[in-house]
Amino acid sequence: MEPDSVQRQLSVTIAHIVQRLRGSKLHSELEREARTCLHKSEVRIESLKEDLKDFLRKSGWEKKLQNAVYRELNVLPHPGHPAAPPDHTKESLMYLRRAQVNWEKRVLKSLNSMCAELGIPLAKKRSADEQKELLNKWNEMGTDEPDLSQFRPVYAPKDFLEVLINLRNPNYDGGDPTGLRSSWGLISIPLPVKDLAELRDLFAELALNYEQLGIDDSMQIPTVLSEQDSAAAQQYIRQGCPTGLRADMWALILNIDNQLEDSLYYEQLKSNVIQHDLLIDNLIYKDVKLTASNDDYYFVFEDYLYQVLLCFSRDTLVLDHFSYSSASPPKSYIRGKFALEDYTVVYPPNGVIPFHGFAMYVAPLCFLYHEPSKLYQVFREMYVRYFFRLHCISSHSSGIVSLCLVFETLVQTYLPQLFYHLHEIGAQPLRISFKWMVRAFSGYLATDQLLFLWDRILGYNSLEILAVLAAAVFAFRAENLMEATSLATAEAVLADLSTLKVMPLLQLFLFATSS
Repeated sequence: MEPDSVQRQLSVTIAHIVQRLRGSKLHSELEREARTCLHKSEVRIESLKEDLKDFLRKSGWEKKLQNAVYRELNVLPHPGHPAAPPDHTKESLMYLRRAQVNWEKRVLKSLNSMCAELGIPLAKKRSADEQKELLNKWNEMGTDEPDLSQFRPVYAPKDFLEVLINLRNPNYDGGDPTGLRSSWGLISIPLPVKDLAELRDLFAELALNYEQLGIDDSMQIPTVLSEQDSAAAQQYIRQGCPTGLRADMWALILNIDNQLEDSLYYEQLKSNVIQHDLLIDNLIYKDVKLTASNDDYYFVFEDYLYQVLLCFSRDTLVLDHFSYSSASPPKSYIRGKFALEDYTVVYPPNGVIPFHGFAMYVAPLCFLYHEPSKLYQVFREMYVRYFFRLHCISSHSSGIVSLCLVFETLVQTYLPQLFYHLHEIGAQPLRISFKWMVRAFSGYLATDQLLFLWDRILGYNSLEILAVLAAAVFAFRAENLMEATSLATAEAVLADLSTLKVMPLLQLFLFATSS
């Protein structure tokens, strides 16, 4: 890349970060501290700039600013051409943008159809008695047994997979007139994804000659927590994290400090839940009942899940992630104002319609955080950094389409006999692994193993490890899978992943597989 181009991209990135931080809570706090600093005797007019910098460094504010900048760098999309339209920044490939729009229309139509069939409004204000009742049972919502028989998930992962299978690039000719090569995998679009050598480079710290916390317990306890350095914490956690420090380490990487303002904001979201009843609430109840409530690891956290997910649905700060997501928030019309654009509102308020299994993004975090406000903040940040990419159509390297391609490429390249066998018996590997990846393996792995996996998602700021693990699982169970005679028997071989050890699987597949 030309030096001028690099400089231009750097300038765009800096300007974007400055703009985002200017309206933040940190900006106002820094301004307040700077004014306080002016009254100190050691600050002189002739050296004001340097004295101010020195004060901010010694008082810890410089580190907080660095962590905030690092957070923005982790979520910002790569800068495109300055003249590129906003849609191009969200997703550069037009056919994928169109596919995402069509999928959103389908999901919203499903929600509106349910609303019409059941005669239930999308939103209504709760009566005073209803508000009082909900407030009284806020901490024991799991004991409530509402009739949810009429409600159904708006969609499930298998529905989304069918959409991805039918994606086509209208400008692409695969150059395979027989159709034999393209028929092996389910995903038919060409996206640049990493091969095994590139994945080895990306996940270099997972090599067999590196110690891994949770496997090798001789590693030294980190100093990054005392230094409060997000970047250093992210680098450290690539090799795992001591169990007792994981909650603080993740919060540091995600730049979450749970101050009084954050707790007050959470209480405001709770108040919004108490005051208004949304149709989405029933979908949340239903999802928790169908998933976490039936899980041996997570059923005890049912109350936490309701609290977090109901508040999440009301949180308009979540809308900010649509600036770098290929998706757009769904909109509905105010009653009686149908088809009048001026009377559209984002619904639900956070712009995210939950699907079957959505609650499992929250469930593992309940093991780490027992204070609702902090649990909520960590989940929200995990969602807007990572999880949203698992149910949106995009070309991003951590997007679900790319993960599917990485998985199919790895299995087809390094386990060709297995891939061919499963293809011949109608048990395409992706039909089995897709649900694991969409849920980031939550609900499939034992919780300690899942947290090892999520350590690496945070450490590498990437979801690509999900595709590698999915391929590694197939490699590990290859002998049994070769005896499968149908999709049902193949699924039975892979029905229980709770005994798997994540790190040895990843290490062996990445670094012991013959290239």
